[in-house]
Amino acid sequence: MESKTNQIKNKLNTTTILENKEIAPGVYVLKYKKTKAFKAGQYIGLTTDLEVTPRLYTIASGINDDEVQILYNIKDDGWLTPRLSEIKTGSKLYVTNPDGDFIDDNTPAWWIASGTGIAPFYAMFRSGLRKNKTLIHGGRYTHSFYFEEEFSQALGSNYIRCCSQEESEGLYSGRLTRYLQTIKELPKDYRFFLCGSPEMVVEVRDLLIKRGIEYNRIVAEIYF
Repeated sequence: MESKTNQIKNKLNTTTILENKEIAPGVYVLKYKKTKAFKAGQYIGLTTDLEVTPRLYTIASGINDDEVQILYNIKDDGWLTPRLSEIKTGSKLYVTNPDGDFIDDNTPAWWIASGTGIAPFYAMFRSGLRKNKTLIHGGRYTHSFYFEEEFSQALGSNYIRCCSQEESEGLYSGRLTRYLQTIKELPKDYRFFLCGSPEMVVEVRDLLIKRGIEYNRIVAEIYF
């Protein structure tokens, strides 16, 4: 009988880490050599040890980029992320094939994210989906708005940052759910993509439904 290690190994692609950079306190962007084509919004599983089950991360790269980016934050009680934050350029990484159906198209949509749940929207953005998109990103601190310079330049007033713990010019002071409640009328013919913590996704989904958005227009993904 094939060993567990070999079963895992046969499902994984071996690649090389190109960069592992801290972009905010406890938050990193890891880049590795692309092994498979993917669709913007899909995820992969990755691990640094064939004995350890891969953890799922949404890809934060454009479909035409030569490398794959993963946005992650350190979980003090986790096995992988503390080790991942210490791994060096040139090290091996084991990744699954891309999967998932959190996929947008060119039709009008609102993208709503909290924390590192911004990753799939950055992939969509880098893949050319910008027209008719509104991005609402919630974070606790002013350094929580990853890739904000690119979003600001391209999306302008359609990029809203909601900061719950700090205040700064250009930021909405409060949680993104409170911001959504201030909007008089939501576009009922748009789709709404939600990505972030389970609490945020459930709260925003319920809020949208109460505000008249049809359930089938809401596409949600949990991002731990």
